[in-house]
Amino acid sequence: MLIDGFESSRLDADDRGLAYGDGLFETLALSEGRVLALDRHLERLARGAERLGLAPPPDPVLREEIDSVCRGHTRGVLKIILTRGSGGRGYRWPNVQRERRIVSLYEWPRALDAPPQRGAFLCRHPLSINPAIAGIKHLNRLDQVLASRAWPQGDYVEGLMLDGDGHVIEGTRSNLFLVLGRRLITPCLERAGVAGIVRAAVIERAARLRLEVIVKSVLVEDLLVADELFVTNSIIGVHSIDRLDADRPMIYRAHAVAEELVQLLRHDELIP
Repeated sequence: MLIDGFESSRLDADDRGLAYGDGLFETLALSEGRVLALDRHLERLARGAERLGLAPPPDPVLREEIDSVCRGHTRGVLKIILTRGSGGRGYRWPNVQRERRIVSLYEWPRALDAPPQRGAFLCRHPLSINPAIAGIKHLNRLDQVLASRAWPQGDYVEGLMLDGDGHVIEGTRSNLFLVLGRRLITPCLERAGVAGIVRAAVIERAARLRLEVIVKSVLVEDLLVADELFVTNSIIGVHSIDRLDADRPMIYRAHAVAEELVQLLRHDELIP
């Protein structure tokens, strides 16, 4: 772990990321010694920093630190955190702002090497609506923490989160896709949710597989008529759902579209 370029695991207690969630993060896969989709993640970090009024780290500096923490490792989960730095008490920005960057590498989750979990459930905790910060990967993940507290026992890979108006937005750690024939449907993220790197790659490449992409509001009823259901993120890649626990449980037996996307995104070295 590097904090502002120095090996350390100690963070100042007045860091605004700790105190207020004032910052951003990226989670990337290190696979076969290569950080996947690195350019895309750094571009998203820079876009999110602009929206929050943060100065992104100089690109060469950040890439050097990424190389440093990954050196000698072939597999793992890389995390980049950018905070507004130390600011004392109070919500107002400090007069002198010095952003803080944290680059760390974690072991690859062993659960991903086991037989895949395929179940999904509907989270009871609602996802907060806030168009001003929708789409970006900010540090305030309290909704996801509270939703994950109620994780049921069983073979579940993900909990699906609804906003306060009953729209299905995303998983606790993933984006969601429904398949109807050769149509891909993914929830609109203008009011809530994270615009994922793999989500964007699926949307961009869908035409190569003759898939039509529709971004729209999604209700639970839409999930119950889908042919396939799958979730995406940079670590699990494209992950099919076999069953959904809802008021009316749903079984999904088709996974062909998800499997096509897995092959395409792996070929392009975007997912593990």
